[in-house]
This record gives sequence, structure tokens and C-alpha cells, in this order.
Amino acid sequence: MHLARRLPHLSRHCNVRMMKSTAVSTAKSAEEEIVIPNRIQRSSTDILVALSATVGRDPTAPHYKFHDDPFLIPTSNVSKRTFAMAQESGRKAAKWIKEEHRNLFMHQEAQPPIEAFAPKMVFTEESEVTQQTLETLIRRSLLQDAVYVYNLMKTKGLEISAETKQSLLELLSFYNHQEPMPEEYYEERWFKQNNQGQQRQTKTWKDGELAEQIFNEIEPKTTQAYAAVIRGMAKYYQADRAYALFQEALEKQHHLDTSTYNLILSNVNFLKEKADQKWELCKELLQQMKQQQLKPDLGTLNALLECISTFGNYKMGRTCALQVLAEFKKLNVELSLGSYYYVLIIFCRERGPVSHVIVDILNEIQGKEFKIQHPKDTYFFATAMDVCRNHLHDRSLAKKVDNLLHTGNNFDLIGDTYKESVYYRHYFALLCQTCTIDEFLEIYDTLVPNVYIPEPGVMEEVLKMVEVNAAYELMPRLWSDMVIFDHINRESLLLRTLKIMLSNKPDLTKKSEEQLPEQFAKVAFDIYNKVVESEGRAKKLSFTGQMIGDILTLLVRGGNWEKALEVFNNIDKNQHRIPGTPSENCLMEYVEAAIENKSPSQALQCLQYAVENHMDGLSLAQRIHKGFTLNEVHMSKMKSLVGDSFLKQ
Repeated sequence: MHLARRLPHLSRHCNVRMMKSTAVSTAKSAEEEIVIPNRIQRSSTDILVALSATVGRDPTAPHYKFHDDPFLIPTSNVSKRTFAMAQESGRKAAKWIKEEHRNLFMHQEAQPPIEAFAPKMVFTEESEVTQQTLETLIRRSLLQDAVYVYNLMKTKGLEISAETKQSLLELLSFYNHQEPMPEEYYEERWFKQNNQGQQRQTKTWKDGELAEQIFNEIEPKTTQAYAAVIRGMAKYYQADRAYALFQEALEKQHHLDTSTYNLILSNVNFLKEKADQKWELCKELLQQMKQQQLKPDLGTLNALLECISTFGNYKMGRTCALQVLAEFKKLNVELSLGSYYYVLIIFCRERGPVSHVIVDILNEIQGKEFKIQHPKDTYFFATAMDVCRNHLHDRSLAKKVDNLLHTGNNFDLIGDTYKESVYYRHYFALLCQTCTIDEFLEIYDTLVPNVYIPEPGVMEEVLKMVEVNAAYELMPRLWSDMVIFDHINRESLLLRTLKIMLSNKPDLTKKSEEQLPEQFAKVAFDIYNKVVESEGRAKKLSFTGQMIGDILTLLVRGGNWEKALEVFNNIDKNQHRIPGTPSENCLMEYVEAAIENKSPSQALQCLQYAVENHMDGLSLAQRIHKGFTLNEVHMSKMKSLVGDSFLKQ
């Protein structure tokens, strides 16, 4: 009853409290101001980048440029290049068809139309061209068409503005009158850059071409015209003429920009020979920049470090490099990976004293994510791993370099496939020499074969590691990898493979090693077949007495008597062509197998081979006499070979 009387009062109090709380929340919301955040500029691929960041890199999967099909995934460095260039060739073929049969591709279904999908315009002497046509070609970097249209306009007497001439001059100077490679041919560009990087830097500037003609026509000469020609000549190592034009521009009171000074600094190596002369010219150029109130940038720093890296005097190079780094630190110029690359090659020289500068570099940049700022940025990781392996032989530093590589998107700065291969070549070779077999196999299983395929030299280091650690149970697997990687034409690898299997006789009392003799025999006979098959090829493999003797021994130990008999018949038949002979232990094991298989004729054949090659036949004869019950024919043959001494036991 009491509760029933209190219910109306409770509901009235609740209504009052709800009204008060509603009024308070309304007042707060009126006081709060809605702030719309600033718009963040997004690119068309930001969503894909965000999605890929949630997945990460999968080292067990092939590169995205290869088809995810077991028959189309390359398993050797040669096939990687072949498959990649085959896809590039397909794109070229499609582009050729589009240009040859342009009448079939005149339709434009996309709105707005996509210029890259439309056939390229063909210009003839009858074509109606205007300055806008020339400007469009320059903007799209169609160099050959731009040159043709420019000459056509000159022939027809059409007026060309100074701005358009300047744009064409910059295009010609930048590409050195060569049609730039289309962006979609990135594989060909990578391999081309690799070949150019291995060649010595030489003058490739084309003298007397249209760029110089346009420059001579421009009157009065502008600062931009001087800068374009100087940059082009310096980029393609026409150093003397570039420096002469540079001096002429300064005499005429033209204020050149920082980029032009940077390219002149990068050509100091071609202007002076001695280190002190190079350094004096660098300081002179820096003084001129100061007089013109130009602030040095990252390009200036790297150009100076590049020049210093060519100094033959190690002490002077190190001193100058430290001075430059201190000055640019005061200017708040942040170093790129290319700058650290130059520091490494200045301090860590092959014939110079040992330097631990890489320790300071890694302490400075560990955990940072870098973006491409200079063309030499992609050289850092391969060079740093080279220093860790050959200069310091330090595995812990190599691990730090690898961790830096896999920080954020730093892997994009490893460079092309060649630099990636060099990086992992040094990394694997160092691991083979410094870590345990289990640690190495963990990394090997992660990276091979999709990220890295060991070269023959690295595979030999792996085999040495297996030999030192007596991990002979890995040999069947490693041989399978060598076949897949197409290393079977390397005689040194074949000999070391046979040596490891021969020197480490499996313990048959262990269950885990029961199958090894049979597996070793299969590997040995596979090597035998590979050598026989290579006889008709250009890169021919040839048997040696040691090699074929090791193969024979492994076949005998594996219980494969028929194949052992085939191999020995080859030895006996071609003994005049095979340099060297199998060891006496090899022949003794073959005789033991002949006794076990009750083949006295094969045992006598082995004895005859030993006698003909001036080997010790007495011990073989004694073992044959003891192991067989010989008839008169066999006894007489043995006596004719070794005499009666084997009967005296």
C-alpha cells in the first residue's frame, strides 16, 4: 500500500530530473562549435596503399609482375629477366599493332578521352602545324615529333615564340636528342640503367645538334638558355664546354641557379686531375654561390661528396668530407641515403684503413623511413651490406642494415633487381660465414627463391657451410635447388657436392639417415647424366678422374650396382680421354660391390684398369682372390696382370 501511494511522487520527480538534464545538454550543445577539418589531398591509389599496408610483404610469394602459376614462376636469375622482358615485349607488340593499324583504334569510348590510348599523330610535310601543336608535343615529351614540327615550322616561316624555343631547348638538353623511353617500359629501363651504371662515365653529349643551334639563335642570351645548355652538357659529361659556358654566363652577369652549380660541381672530376686542384675548384664554386646568395641544397652536398669520393688521397678525402658534412649541418640540410652512400665509399675503401663509420650512420638513421630524393639513394643498401661483409665482416651490423631496409617503405629504395641481387649476395655470403646452420636455413627458406636466387658463388659458400657443419643431410635438397637455379654447369659446384657426400658417410644405425645412401646415389647419377648431356653444348662439362670416381663410389654405397657398372664401363672405355684416375679406395669399393653381386668378370676388369693406369693392383688381386672362387681362366688372367704374388697371403 505504501509503495502504491509513493508511485505518483516518484514519476513526478523523474520527469523533473529528465527535464533538467535535457536543458543542460541542450545548453552544452549550443555552446559547442562544430569544426570541419581541412581537406587532405589524396591520390587515386591511396586506398590501395592503405589496403596493402594491412597485408605487408609476403616473401614466399613471387613478385607481382610474374604470373601466379607454378609453370610461369621463374626459378633462376636468367628466367626472371627473360619472363619480365617477355611481358615488356608483349606490351611493345601491342603498341606496334596500335600504331600500324591506327584506323582500327580511332574510337574514343572514355570520357574525357585518354590521350595515351589514342594512336600517335603522324606528321608529314603537308601537315598543318601551329605553335600550339609544338607546345603540346613538348609537354608530352615527344622529342622526335617536336624536332620535326619545329623544323617544319621553320621551313614554312611560321613564327615561334621565345618561350616555346626555351621549352624545346630544355627538352633537347635534358634528353640529349634521344627519344625518352616510355614510362610503361620500366623493366627495360631497369636493365638499361644497370648496364649504363657498370660502364665508365664518358662523354655522350651530341655536339652541334639542334640544342646548340637553338641556343645560338636566341638573342639576347637569357639566363634560362645558359642554364639549360650547361645542365645538358654537364649531365652528359661534356665537362669542358659546360664549364666554358658557365664562365661566359658569369662574365655576362647572369645569375645561375643552384641546380646548375650542382651539375658543374658533379663535373669537377673531369675538369681537374689532382685531388687538391679538385678541392680548390669546389671551394671556388661555393664562394661564387655565396656571392650570388644561393643557398646550397641536398644536390650540392651530394655533388661535393661525389667529387671527394674520387680523391686518391684517403686522409684528404676523409678530412674534406667531414668539413662538408659539418658545414651542411649548420645549413640544416638533411642527408639522404645517397649522401650516406658517398660517406661509405669515402671512408670504407678496399685498400684503406678499417673504418666503423657505418656504425654511426646506422645509429643516426635506424628506424627512420626514407623517400627518394637523389638518384644515388638506391645505392646505399647494397653498398652498406658490402661494407658489413667485406670491410668489417660483422653480422650484427648486417642485421641492422636489413632491419632498416624493412622499415616502412624503405624496401622501395633497394633499387632495381640487380642491386637487390647484390644486396642479398653479400648478406647470404656473410651469414654463411658467421651464423649457425639453423639460423641460416630459416633465412634461406624465407627468401629463396622468390625474393633472391643465390648465384653460383653464393651457393658454393652455402656448400662450404654445410661441409664445415657436417650437415650432409641437406645435400639432396640443395642439389635440387641447384638444378632449379640452373647451376649445374658449374664444375666447382659439382665437385664440392660430390666431395661432401663422399666425405660424410651416413650412419645407417640412425633411422633419420637410412635413406641418405640411396639419395646420394641418385644425386651422383644425376650429376653423371648432366655431364654426359653437356657434351654437345657450347659450355661443355668434362669428366675428371676424381669426379667420375666419386660418382662411382656413391653409386656403390647406394647399392645401385647396375648404374655403377654403367659408370665404370664409361671409365674403362674413355680412360684415354678422362684426365686423372679414380682413387684406389674407389676401385676397392667397386671390387667389394662386385664380390657382393657375384660378378668376377667386372672385378677383373677393374683390376686390369688399375694395372694399365700404373696403380697398385696387388691389393685388388688379393681381395678378388679371397672373395671369389675363381676358375682357371680367371686365375690365368690375374697372373698375367699381377703375377703370382697375390697367392702369397
